[in-house]
Amino acid sequence: MVKWSDFKHGKHQLPLAALAFALATVPQAAFAQQGLGQGGGQGGGQGSDQGGGQGGGGASVPANRRSVVIPYLEVGQVLSADLKNGGDLLTYSLAAVGVDAAVQTARVEAQVSVRYERRFSWNDDFGDEDAISGIARANVQVIPNALSIEAGALGVRSRVDNRGVALSNQIGGSDNVTQIYSVYAGPTLDTDIAGVEVNGLYRIGYTKVEADAVALPAGARPLDLFDDSVNHAASLAIGQQPGGFLPIGWSISGGYFREDASQLDQRFEDKIVRADVTVPVSATLALVGGVGYEDIEISERNAVRDAAGNPVVGNDGRLVTDRNSPRLLSYDQDGLIWDVGVLWRPSRRTSLEARVGRRYDSMTYYGSFSYTPNQRVSANIVVYDLVAGFGSRLNDNVAGLPTQFDATRNPLSGDLNSCFFGGGGGGNCLNDTLQSVASSAFRTRGVTGQISLTSGSWQHGLGAGYSRRKFFAADTGALAGFDQTIDEIWFASYVGAKQLDARSSITGTIYANYLENGTGQVLNGGGSDVLGIGANAAYGRNFTNRFNGTLAIGLDYFDPKGFESGLVASALLALRYSFQ
Repeated sequence: MVKWSDFKHGKHQLPLAALAFALATVPQAAFAQQGLGQGGGQGGGQGSDQGGGQGGGGASVPANRRSVVIPYLEVGQVLSADLKNGGDLLTYSLAAVGVDAAVQTARVEAQVSVRYERRFSWNDDFGDEDAISGIARANVQVIPNALSIEAGALGVRSRVDNRGVALSNQIGGSDNVTQIYSVYAGPTLDTDIAGVEVNGLYRIGYTKVEADAVALPAGARPLDLFDDSVNHAASLAIGQQPGGFLPIGWSISGGYFREDASQLDQRFEDKIVRADVTVPVSATLALVGGVGYEDIEISERNAVRDAAGNPVVGNDGRLVTDRNSPRLLSYDQDGLIWDVGVLWRPSRRTSLEARVGRRYDSMTYYGSFSYTPNQRVSANIVVYDLVAGFGSRLNDNVAGLPTQFDATRNPLSGDLNSCFFGGGGGGNCLNDTLQSVASSAFRTRGVTGQISLTSGSWQHGLGAGYSRRKFFAADTGALAGFDQTIDEIWFASYVGAKQLDARSSITGTIYANYLENGTGQVLNGGGSDVLGIGANAAYGRNFTNRFNGTLAIGLDYFDPKGFESGLVASALLALRYSFQ
């Protein structure tokens, strides 16, 4: 049974649990909704060092080693064939360089998986292409148990046309896939002053979408295509556990969050202050609640207009901003906010928090559950409701990862899989975040969960979720047609791996996405619902400690409503040399 004293100094952090939920649904929140657990990755998966090949992903720290750094070189051959529409057989050669690393010392915890790949097409109709993908998280203790520096970075491919993260096994011939980069860094304060806990952070982040120019038909609605943004987060909280100055826990907190996006000079600004209490009911159950004030304002400038009054689109496919135009409000909400709920922690391995309240001028519901009964099983679920921008939301998802996790990769495309799994109930899926690359801010509500399991020589990871996103745009601006539009996504993915013997392993992935697209954010300028289903399997063989190979096959089916569906088969043979 958990004692209230166990909730101190990171064991459960109950005194400021209210603060965590007070700010959890604010973009760039002080505490990410997923716990920043320190649990090690499960190893293996497609990230197994022993399986080798392109399926390799993030390195896990072995029990007898504190850190591991594995640079590698890889070459391979890929075949891809459209089985449904009589498409040509596409052939690609690839050359890749990458590094998988995990570091764990007394003051530093970090994990990195990054890969650069050059693809050479054998077909005259398709050119060569580059692909960069990677994930990194780090925590450096400047003053142990007081001051640390947090940082993270993500490089991933996603679709411009609102079909979400590019999960498919296909590697070439698609003009709707773009690179996305997101980085953040900043200090975090967690200390005790005269019996009062003080928590604070500052975080600065940058996000970039590299999309080629998009040709639209005459009369089509301009694309609300994200370019780049800078976001800031600052928060401070003071509080105590139950049994401090008072028999109840208490906290007073405040935060300021801002994102500036380049398209139409869009600006998201959020200011919040609140007070919270934690009332123990038993040794494992508490009632929690809080009240405060929040002011959110989202604005943009108008676009340059031509002689007919139509918005001007630049060579990059984005609207040209009229820097001299006045700011136009797309969302303006301020007033009293409140929430109440329960916190249940029957053991150090199980945690549940659920809240209901009023925010964003409507009722809100959110919560989290984590369960880690042993080193073989880890699960977490998060229900969220927040107003955010694309860049800050992506930064928050990266910050929500633990500093050690499994970063698995598609064995055919080399791209990162959408779900990351970590110990201690940590982990995250990016499907809901990357369901749209629109620049407009939005309110998003949904649920996402991950489970990782080790059973004998098998390792499993399952992620699933749902997200509903409503966009905001000024009703007199160039993006007025996007205001109050809604898109929804359902997603699920499974990753499994089995060590066959000392030198060989198999891995497999199954994914499914369904997007109901209400924003019209597609290449032809009209809305489209899209179903995507796919699977792949890979066999990895270590020939020596440094030299290994991978043989992989994959199948993808996609069905955009109103357009022709496709069924594509792919195969890969790759060889890798690791410098370890």
